[in-house]
Amino acid sequence: MNPVPRHVLPVLVLAQFAGTSLWFAVNAVMPDLQQAFGWPATAVGSLTSALQWGFILGTLVFALLALADRFRATRVFLCCAMAGAACTVGAWAMVSDFTALLFWRFASGFFMAGIYPVGMKIASQWYRQGLGSALGYLLGALVLGSASAHGLRAVADALPWPSIMLGVAALAAAGGLLILTLGEPPQAPVRVSTLQWPAMATMWTDARVRSSVLGYFGHMWELYTLWVLVPLILSTRLSGVDLSWMAFAVLGSGAVGCVLGGYAAQRWGSARIAAFFLGVSGLCCLLAPWLLHATDAVFYAWLLVWGVSVAGDSPQFSALTARNAPPQAVGTLLTLTNCIGFSISTVSILLFVALTDWLPLGWLLTGLALGPALGLWALRLLVRERA
Repeated sequence: MNPVPRHVLPVLVLAQFAGTSLWFAVNAVMPDLQQAFGWPATAVGSLTSALQWGFILGTLVFALLALADRFRATRVFLCCAMAGAACTVGAWAMVSDFTALLFWRFASGFFMAGIYPVGMKIASQWYRQGLGSALGYLLGALVLGSASAHGLRAVADALPWPSIMLGVAALAAAGGLLILTLGEPPQAPVRVSTLQWPAMATMWTDARVRSSVLGYFGHMWELYTLWVLVPLILSTRLSGVDLSWMAFAVLGSGAVGCVLGGYAAQRWGSARIAAFFLGVSGLCCLLAPWLLHATDAVFYAWLLVWGVSVAGDSPQFSALTARNAPPQAVGTLLTLTNCIGFSISTVSILLFVALTDWLPLGWLLTGLALGPALGLWALRLLVRERA
């Protein structure tokens, strides 16, 4: 098998980071918008939910139409990156109208369905071997993109908010153009012309695919809810710029977990590495009532370990699903899995945020351990096979 050209992985990582930067285009400048237009503190939650629901609908539509498997994946990525950039420009142009802003964020989320999962599909075409390592870098870029909202917030005093929004739009468009430089990978699967219903059904009928998919669903119960709650956890000790920098560090540490997990998977297998990270993050959940009140050194170490482990398993779930899925339906299965996974994360976020007014924070965080528990149970088959 011919080695993959060295430029492929950097191009994939940069394009993925640029495209997924659309996630935080508005959230990063929300304090400025709230001050300028008098919006309530709940506005950021509404805008985040709009983007999440747009992404869920987009992944459902993309999966049902098998767009990533019927058309050249790089062109789907380009079109969606350009459309997402245009939506961000639309949000900038109509930013004073909150209803219009909700629409533009929903539309941005819809087109993200052609960036995040399609980027993983492109990686799976190039990397028949070492996919877990390649996806480690790719998902690490996504994690850094998600964390960058807090990093931008920390330095936003030096940047006017229109510059941030338009800069993100330009970055996403550049990512779409960059992905075209890859061309077609060698031995790419023949693109399908019809919907692959039997292949999609392997999510439930194939034991190996089902194992990785259910593990991913457990992972999604915990991941985004923790990311939403990190500022609340840190607010027990920090405020202002210090809180923003620490939130960036905690979320961004997940990129380290993704990359290191990718290398470890080459030796121990993706399933075992995913199970290891699930076990560590689940333990972090269960220890929350005690570590929330620990010394500063222990408290921050706990959050950083949690940040590394909660995201470190994500690339391995994608690698397992891509490896075991029918070749002609990898893009469709990854997209459908994202659709269901983000639906689960949205339910989890709404539930845990609502319960913050009813339960002590430490004991509330233990409920996130349900996700790692499901994931560990689901991975039993693949761990035994050393996937």
